[in-house]
Amino acid sequence: MSNMTSAAKAGLEDVVATSSAVCYLDGERGVLAYCGYDIHDLAKSATFEEVCFLLWHRRLPARAELGDLQSQLAAARPLPEPIIRLMRSLPPVDGMDALRTITSALAHYDAEADDMSAQANYRKAVRLTAQTANIVATWGRLRAGGGAIAPDAVMGHAANFLYMLTGKKASPLAVKTFDVALILHADHEFNASTFAARVTAATMSDLHSAIVSAIGALKGPLHGGANEQVMLMVQKIKTPANADAWIRKTLADHGRVMGFGHRVYRVEDPRAKHLHRLAQELGKQAGDTSAVQILDTVVRVVGEQKKIFPNVDLYSGAAYSSMGIATDQFTPIFAMSRIVGWAAHVMEQHANNRLIRPRAEYTGPTHATYIPIDKR
Repeated sequence: MSNMTSAAKAGLEDVVATSSAVCYLDGERGVLAYCGYDIHDLAKSATFEEVCFLLWHRRLPARAELGDLQSQLAAARPLPEPIIRLMRSLPPVDGMDALRTITSALAHYDAEADDMSAQANYRKAVRLTAQTANIVATWGRLRAGGGAIAPDAVMGHAANFLYMLTGKKASPLAVKTFDVALILHADHEFNASTFAARVTAATMSDLHSAIVSAIGALKGPLHGGANEQVMLMVQKIKTPANADAWIRKTLADHGRVMGFGHRVYRVEDPRAKHLHRLAQELGKQAGDTSAVQILDTVVRVVGEQKKIFPNVDLYSGAAYSSMGIATDQFTPIFAMSRIVGWAAHVMEQHANNRLIRPRAEYTGPTHATYIPIDKR
């Protein structure tokens, strides 16, 4: 029984929870914009550090402001030594499990962890953005049996991450591709992880706690883990020649195909075409375009049979794989980008806070009669 005036919507689909000036989506036209700037323009011309400043300040930086932020990010990259020891002591858990645990632990070594002022939250956003990239890179090396590499203060965010992960200076194409991927994943309105962060922030909890909530939500295969599932599909298909028959059989058997469709977009995800192009270019540079060829065939068949479009997850994994990044690193990399948007939303929530407390439409029994335990 319910006293609600409107029917409940499964998954809160199309329910507007609040207003926000961070990110704009138009699912019918395939538009994504950060603070008014179209994602295509940002992917073409901006750097990830510029997008960080944009999402946190609602405007693009002047040259001096960008330089200051780049210096702040570089200075914040080193991790406290106890955090490195904690990383070494963890069992061989999933990268998102490790990131969740280590991010929570970072709060114990941040002098401003419990300072809720706007100024402190901004400084923590900078630190967490820099530190998360270090965590993901270092964890990747430790998982592969390598040693931690100290960050390079001269390199930009994308180049430094690839250097810390691989131990080698990445090619300009790889750096550009990774930088664009970080831009494309930096925010996406009220997705599940961002909403989780804002719900936590709305209780006036601290930034670290809100980010940990978001990481827990992003871990799920229906959110951040989809790009990993796409590459596992590519590995099953093996060669471009197998792709057409494999995907037709999968669809006929009602199997789930990840990397397609979206809760908001009714047309192609505007981020997908950038990652498609970059994955092609990286594949050519690496001398192996088979993953993109497989995915192109999958796109054609799924489009013909299901009339649904690729989303951001379909080609991102192919791009990462061409850079030598392991599949189990894909979702943590998603997190090291999306942390910028999470922080922007937490700061926006704190600036004009109201506790987020939705209702549920009750569907259980009513007027139940209590029976004493000795008579049941």
